[in-house]
Amino acid sequence: MTKIAVVFHSGYGHTVKQAEAVAKGANATLVAIDAEGNLTDAHWVTLNEADAIVFGSPTYMGTVSWQFKKFADTSSKQWFSQQWKDKVFGGFTNSATMNGDKHSTLHYFFTLAMQHNGIWVGTGLMPSNSKAAKRDDINYVGSSAGAMMQTPSDASADEVNAGDLETARLYGQRIAEITKRLK
Repeated sequence: MTKIAVVFHSGYGHTVKQAEAVAKGANATLVAIDAEGNLTDAHWVTLNEADAIVFGSPTYMGTVSWQFKKFADTSSKQWFSQQWKDKVFGGFTNSATMNGDKHSTLHYFFTLAMQHNGIWVGTGLMPSNSKAAKRDDINYVGSSAGAMMQTPSDASADEVNAGDLETARLYGQRIAEITKRLK
């Protein structure tokens, strides 16, 4: 059996919904980065023992939250010992606007995964880009690199888009399938 961990920061509760959807699809353990950018010792053990790690953060000012960045910097201990080498990685993000520079956040995740000498998994989903497309269709935001979600700035966490959550669930499922194949 594969072990998958979803490590994420959520500032206002929207990204936690996305993390839960990814975890549901991947049958993964959620590892929440706290408001100070910290993880417990048990969380680090979970990440170290995982076959796959999925990163998640809201996109703030064109990149990850400072809390996620603190976690990433702290993972330099794992980098130095190459503890996460050959693990499977993926990532997801949310912002208030349709573009919101979310791709910068996914590139940050990708770079972090590559620095750990990991294996990146994209969404494997075609974009929903025809005239008939509806906002709650799967992969409406149209990302191949990782799951993207868009939530208006004045929307509550309970108002996240159902299609974006389904995109996240399917992405988690794909990560689990690829991890199983590689293990």
